[in-house]
Amino acid sequence: MLKENFIRYLEVERRFSPRTVRLYEEAVTAFYAFLEEPAATPELMTTQNVRSYVAYGLDTGHSARTMNLHLSALSTWAQWLLRQGLLESNPVRKVPRPKQEKRLPQFYTEKAVNNYFDESRRRVEENPDDFRLLRNRMILLVLYATGMRRAELCGLRISDFDSGRQLFRVLGKGDKLREIPVPALICQEILLYLEKLGEAYPDNPQQMFFLTDKGAPLYLAFVDNVVRRELSGVEGFTGKKSPHVLRHSLATHLLNRGADLSSIKEILGHSSLAATQVYTHNSFEQLKKTYLTAHPRAKNGGNNGN
Repeated sequence: MLKENFIRYLEVERRFSPRTVRLYEEAVTAFYAFLEEPAATPELMTTQNVRSYVAYGLDTGHSARTMNLHLSALSTWAQWLLRQGLLESNPVRKVPRPKQEKRLPQFYTEKAVNNYFDESRRRVEENPDDFRLLRNRMILLVLYATGMRRAELCGLRISDFDSGRQLFRVLGKGDKLREIPVPALICQEILLYLEKLGEAYPDNPQQMFFLTDKGAPLYLAFVDNVVRRELSGVEGFTGKKSPHVLRHSLATHLLNRGADLSSIKEILGHSSLAATQVYTHNSFEQLKKTYLTAHPRAKNGGNNGN
């Protein structure tokens, strides 16, 4: 019963996303399974037990990143138990976090992205009666044009697109509403898509912006599959093919083209600038190119001024 109340706390008071709630629940369950204790007993939340759990996780092949996520979940669990008067202190705070390698976000080149949209436009024009081709292209277009998260895309409704002001209103993490501007040419494509959507699915009671082949609202795995299929075989796309990499790509391309970090932060819906600053690393090649082009000693073999 304790764990069920904790889950409700995460959902109602903390307003965590369903995915985060699931990950936290799995982490707490895994901790007590390691202790071979079926019940979520507060007395077992000790610094030594948490240390042992982290060591076990690392020894059995879990990454430092995964175990740090579990520590965050267990710390939240301990803080909740503390509020209930079932613990005297948070034992997780005394457990050092495993050091994890900093991973730079992957991104696609602008050339690769343009290749995809040119190719998908050709397929749509050659098959005007195949609504799925149009929908799949629009899924990737909206993901890349706005930097939306998968969950935000799945929850998008027709009314969230304001054609007059040329923007999307998006409900992000923590129920934070943000507005994302959309280029005029893409707005035109969106209006044509919405017209075709109404023809293909006249029965759309929730007025969802995207629907599955069966006319149901999108779900996360569906979006993953569409992105993976659409980008497979297109020149320039190697490695992981996912909605999140499209989001990273937009941020990197905006930064390369001179957008400031604060603006990119607002577009992506980051809660802090620190989350956005990681994209500055990805722009090193662009920085290097600009530097070598502009540097007075980089021309004519470095003989300038001699």
